[in-house]
Amino acid sequence: MAWRTPWPGRSHRRANRVAESGRPAPSVVVGTAGHIDHGKTTLLRALTGIDADRLPEERRRGMTIEVGYAHLARADGRVVDFVDVPGHDRLVGNMLVGAGEIDAALLVVAADDGPHAQTLEHLELLDALGIEIGLAVITKADLAVDEDRRAELTAAVETLLARTSLAGSPVLVASAQTGEGIEALRMAVGALADRAAARARHPGGARLAVDRVFAVKGRGTVVTGSLRGGPIATGATLRLLPAGVDVRVREVQVRGSVVDSAAGGRTALLLGGVDGAKIARGAVLASGAGVAATSRVLVATRGPAALARRPATGPADRDNLRLHLGTDQVDALVVRGPREAIDLPDGSSLAILRLSRPIPAAAGDRFALRHPSPGSTAGGGVVLDALPPRGISRRRLDATRAAALAAAVRDGDPDASMAARLDLHGAVEVAGTVRLAPDVEAALHDVAIALVAAHHVTEAASPGLPLPTLRAELARAARRRVTLGRALADLVARAVVDRALTDGALVRDGDRVRDASRPAGLPPDTLEAMDRLEATLSVPAPPALAQAARAAGCPPDGVRALEATGRIVRLEDDLAWAATTY
Repeated sequence: MAWRTPWPGRSHRRANRVAESGRPAPSVVVGTAGHIDHGKTTLLRALTGIDADRLPEERRRGMTIEVGYAHLARADGRVVDFVDVPGHDRLVGNMLVGAGEIDAALLVVAADDGPHAQTLEHLELLDALGIEIGLAVITKADLAVDEDRRAELTAAVETLLARTSLAGSPVLVASAQTGEGIEALRMAVGALADRAAARARHPGGARLAVDRVFAVKGRGTVVTGSLRGGPIATGATLRLLPAGVDVRVREVQVRGSVVDSAAGGRTALLLGGVDGAKIARGAVLASGAGVAATSRVLVATRGPAALARRPATGPADRDNLRLHLGTDQVDALVVRGPREAIDLPDGSSLAILRLSRPIPAAAGDRFALRHPSPGSTAGGGVVLDALPPRGISRRRLDATRAAALAAAVRDGDPDASMAARLDLHGAVEVAGTVRLAPDVEAALHDVAIALVAAHHVTEAASPGLPLPTLRAELARAARRRVTLGRALADLVARAVVDRALTDGALVRDGDRVRDASRPAGLPPDTLEAMDRLEATLSVPAPPALAQAARAAGCPPDGVRALEATGRIVRLEDDLAWAATTY
């Protein structure tokens, strides 16, 4: 018995044809926005032929309550997925579930009402999420036959957009009832999708933020969401976060059709190896290492767009806010202490968000912040580090490093982001190994050289510093510079010593390490003292070993060398004979 995705329009034939090959065309996701009763769902129905209201109550009341979905198949085989959000002021949380994973926005303003309360709030939230690609539609054009009224509304919408991240977006006029402007809107949506696809950056492997979970009797658990970053194929193993368990993909569907793999856009997955009760809206399925379950994130924040009569200041230290990230939402405490109070070159501000529970997050994730009461937009921004530095590594957080990390994340360059994050932390664990920032590695290299040199000064008769001692001291030095556990610090110490040996700064003789400028073996004075001690022990009743060594001036390293080479036989700690006498 086949299962199908829950969103409406699964029988839409034009979209289903793209899945006949088992490889659906990649998609971008466009989210609607606008005041309640301004015709968002009706406009999507006229544009796509799909009713995004799937719940009986929504259809009975004529009001969108939950996030809905539709799609538009283009002539070139590409598809535009739409997320239709509720416009009611009490459903802003549901609106952000839909807006959290979109590539572009479609703002809807009714001609008979003009911009209204939720028009402004939705615009602020889109600005907080950093949505820069979009278009606006003045709907119900049949109710505004006067050209002056249309021009007035167009100018008003353009003015609103100019104060947000959607500045310069096109403004169209359409009517779902008469069909006016619908074809022009389809063409504009295609151009919008092309721009969004060209700018999409989702490094780090496949990622699907779950917005719906349900069970299919006899089959298992199904999740839906917007797929990012890479394909997901049947049989793939994904990591479920924040639960931290692996799940297997038993089947993939795109817009109601079973496919071998999904390349992007709205996707449904039938999962195996997991109890559906462990999955909730807000969870993430990922194939890469970029996503982490975290309760503490380093972010760049901005204040809300200047659309309402209140100061557009950003979140302040100790503010208790509601974080909306992906399809999840959680309470967050803003921390902007002396170390985090950094203003970035792009006008945003650095902050740490301490979350009430772990959520999945990755560098580059966009988010919105709201005041819990009264409900209003507090700002938004982007995640810079899902696992920011702790402990002693926090001392490395400064304006220069923060600006470098913010710029790398903004540009979407994985290599530059990794380098900037490494410079911020000083040391980062990657696949069981530890990478060091150049300054940390250079400092530890110098420490290794200095430890060996100091040993030569204090133990002039020694052939070198014991290797275990050098590694242990170096591990302690590493933990004084960056935040590392004991096991990782030991790995770092081994790696630093190995590099010093490879580049010739140090030389290893057995279990000893010496400076490269010193000759191998024991000093001449020690060799002469060893000869004297051997002679002293060449009698039937030798004196105590410690007494004989002091008399001969033989250091402990000389005694150990005599024993190691078989020149003396040591029966007890303080009893030994020359080998020939014994």
